[in-house]
This record gives sequence, structure tokens and C-alpha cells, in this order.
Amino acid sequence: MNKRLFVLLVILMSLSLIGIISVQLYWIKRSVEDKEEQFSNIVAEVLNRVTDKIETREINNYSEKFLRLRDSLGEFKSSQLSNIFFIDRDLNSNEILFYSHGILEENYNIASTFFDNTDSTDVTDSTTITNITSKRTTTIFKEEYGLDGRRYKLNPIQKLEKVGGLSAIDRAAFDDVYREYAKRIPIHNRISKKEIELLLDQELANNGLDLEYEYGIYSRGLPTKVKSRRFKFAETQLYQAPIFKSSEGKSDFSLLLSFPRKKKFLLRSVVGMAFLSLLFTLIIVVAYSSAIYQLIRQKQISEIKSDFINNMTHEFKTPIATINLAVEAIKNPQVIGDQEKVQRYLGMIRDENKRMNAQVENVLRISRLEKNQLDIRKDRVNMHDLIKKAISHIELIVADRGGYVNAHLEAGRDEVLANDVHFGNVLVNILDNAVKYSPEAPKIDVFTNTVKNYFVIRIEDQGAGMSKAVLKKVFEKFYREHTGDIHNVKGHGLGLAYVKKIVEDHQGEVYAESEKGKGSTFFIKLPLI
Repeated sequence: MNKRLFVLLVILMSLSLIGIISVQLYWIKRSVEDKEEQFSNIVAEVLNRVTDKIETREINNYSEKFLRLRDSLGEFKSSQLSNIFFIDRDLNSNEILFYSHGILEENYNIASTFFDNTDSTDVTDSTTITNITSKRTTTIFKEEYGLDGRRYKLNPIQKLEKVGGLSAIDRAAFDDVYREYAKRIPIHNRISKKEIELLLDQELANNGLDLEYEYGIYSRGLPTKVKSRRFKFAETQLYQAPIFKSSEGKSDFSLLLSFPRKKKFLLRSVVGMAFLSLLFTLIIVVAYSSAIYQLIRQKQISEIKSDFINNMTHEFKTPIATINLAVEAIKNPQVIGDQEKVQRYLGMIRDENKRMNAQVENVLRISRLEKNQLDIRKDRVNMHDLIKKAISHIELIVADRGGYVNAHLEAGRDEVLANDVHFGNVLVNILDNAVKYSPEAPKIDVFTNTVKNYFVIRIEDQGAGMSKAVLKKVFEKFYREHTGDIHNVKGHGLGLAYVKKIVEDHQGEVYAESEKGKGSTFFIKLPLI
């Protein structure tokens, strides 16, 4: 895939994912805000209904008490009767309607203790209460005419009369007097906690708000005795409504309501949809991350594959060319008769053939090892002897380049359960890398020691070293560090991958430490027997 196209694809996918997540978070936020607004409206209605019921209950109680008291007092202090008359004529039926509306005001002296919730009969102080009743009369007259066309008789044919209290006017008059004197009564004598809780429970349940609440009544911003045990004043979390309002709608008292677990209640109402939304968003994120990872991984594999093919082609090209030249030389009539030259060329063909076969076997070995098809038989192995044997494979090459390989075999115990062939290859691979990646004369030291029940091998070189990025991938299959010319160091990136597989199959551990320009150190830990 083109690099520019790949970057564009990643950017577009990232923007799409960010957009989806942003929309989901906005939707959840809006849902919570809508629920909170709906909750606030319902609570406001609940508070208004509760305060109205409390006020209505109080006025009704005192109104009934006053009516009973009025009936028991007998004679009133003074009275005033005013009448309103109204005459109407019906031309179709020749009827005249006469309306009479009388209002009777009766004044009573009432003890001030009437407004207290006590049975006291102390009348040292009194107030005047006006009782208003009405008398409504409707009389219908029929007009009769003589032969001369003159009206000569006006007969009443129906009389309707109603005597009783004027509910609206009566209540208004009583309310004004009551509200004026109720101000003198302490708030905790006018309303009980039990009544508030009963009304709040009822109204909240009717509106589907089943959650814990705290309440309190405040007078001009100051707390009163009427409040729940755990009520705390927090202005931003309170709902309030005026209570015991005057005829002008003003009040010194407010009923405050708070919900300690309001946020949990609101979130619970949207948690189902929010959970599904977040779940699907998470699935999209995981799928997106996996897709990006696979794209990057495939791009890396494609590059590694190309490098591997190039390296393997280069590795096979030299021996094939050598074999071809040797065959052509043998075919030469001057050479074919020289047995010594023929044997030398045949030896070259054999060596190059072995070299190609070794490359193929190395690739196949990794493949079989990954599929667990490699037969690794383990026996007791003396690791010091195996290390010496591995060193002998590279001693001539190192000496030819003016370097050295020193063995510091200090471990007291060196017997492990291992396959001597495969583990010999492991040691040779690491030593061979130390030689190949030493730009100058190779300087290699091999140390052994025991740590608890483990046999530890440490192979140090003073070669080119590796960067941290390379060190993380050094044991990956086909991975090779490039330094300009990909053929500057022979190999195909399978050696250390093979090392890691074999060591892990022996229940061991292999890792490396390195610094660019200062060399590398490889550690191998194997369990002792």
C-alpha cells in the first residue's frame, strides 16, 4: 500500500472514530440534562402541591373551628345589612324579574388563643372577627292587561330565596384575619414534620420519584426547627417553594428539598442506553485498533518479506554462481585431465551445495519449530563442554580478523537437560552474530555462573551494538537491522528467532542488553538438574 494512502486512510478512520465517540458522549450528556430538567419540573410541581395542601389544611382547620365557635357565641357584637336590587323585564313572556342580594356582616370578639393549637380559655386579649352571610331572593312578577290595553295587575308567580354563607367573600375575609394573626404563631406549631413527610412521600410516589430526600423550612434564609435530621443547606442542590403566603403572594417561609442521591437516580434512568452505547463504541474502538494494528503489521511484514526474499536471493546467488563456474571449469579439456583440479572444483561444488542446504534447513527448522513438529530430545548435557565446542567453530575466523574469544567458565554446576545439537546451534548463532556485527577485530567474552537453580551464560562483544528500537525486535522472525546496504552483513534474520524458540523450548529465558556503538550482551538462563 502506498505510504501516503495508508496515512490518509488512518487519518480518516481516526476522525470517524472520534466523531462517533463525540456524538455518543454528547447524546449521553443531553439525556442526563433532559432527565435533570424533567426531574426539576416534577419536584417544583410536587413542592407547590405540598405547600398548597398544607396551607389549605391549616385554613380549613381554623375555618371550621371558627364556625363552631360562632355558633356557640350566640349574640353578635354588631351587624350591618346591605342590599343590592336589580330589576329585569322579559318582553316575550311579559315577566318582570326582581333580584335582591342582601349581605349581613356580623362582628364577634374572639380570644387570641383561638389561633393557638391549645385548649386554653384565657381571654385577656381578644380580636374582632367579621362573619359574612348572604340572603339571595329572586321574585318573578307576571304582567296582566285589560281590554283597554292598560296594565292593571302585577302578580308574583314564583319566589326563590337562598340564605347561606358567601363562600368566596366569607373565606377571603377570614383568610385575611387568619394570616395576620398566624404570623405570631411559631412555625413548628403550625406544621409538623410528620405531615410534611407524609405529603412529600405521597406526591413523590405519584410522580414516580422513589428516592431518598431531605427537607427543611427556612425563614428569611435562616433555618427553623422544622427540618429532617440530615438536611444540609447547599444552594446549588436545593429545590424550594414559598409556604404560608400572604394575600399578596409573599411569604417569609420557604420549604426546601434536597436529594442526596439525585445524580445516581438520574444516571440510573439512562444507564441502560448509555451502557449499550458505550459497549458498541468500545467494540468499534477495539475493531478500529485491531484494524490499524493489522494494517501496520501487514505493512511491516510486507517490508520484512521483501527484505527476506532479497537476502535469500543474495545468499543463494553466490553459491549458485560458484557452482556454475566450477562446472564450467571441469568441462574445460585442460582441467578435466588434471585430477587434482577436478577434485578441488568438486570440493567447491560440495561446499556451496552444503551452504545452500544449510540455508534451506534453517528456514525449514523455524517453520517446523513454530508448528511444534521439531523433534527435540533432551539429555544431560555438560554446558561448559558445549560452550567450548561452539567457540571452536568461530576461533579461526576471529583469529583471522585479529580478534579473540575468551571463556570465563566460573559456574560450579553446569549440567542441564538439553539437546546438544540444537543448543550448540544456539551458541554458534549468538557467537556468529558477535563476529558479523563487529566492524573491527571481534572481541568476545563468554561468562558462566549459577544463580539459585539456574545456569546463566553471558556473551559479551564490543561490536556495533543496537538501538533501543532494534533491541525490542531483535528476536522477531525475519527481522534484520539495515545500515544502508542490506547485504553489508550476511544473514536472513532467522538466527535469533531460532535461538529464542530453542531456549524457550528448554524452559529457559534469553534476552539482550545493548548500546549503540558500545557492543551487546546476550543472557541465557537454563534450569539446572
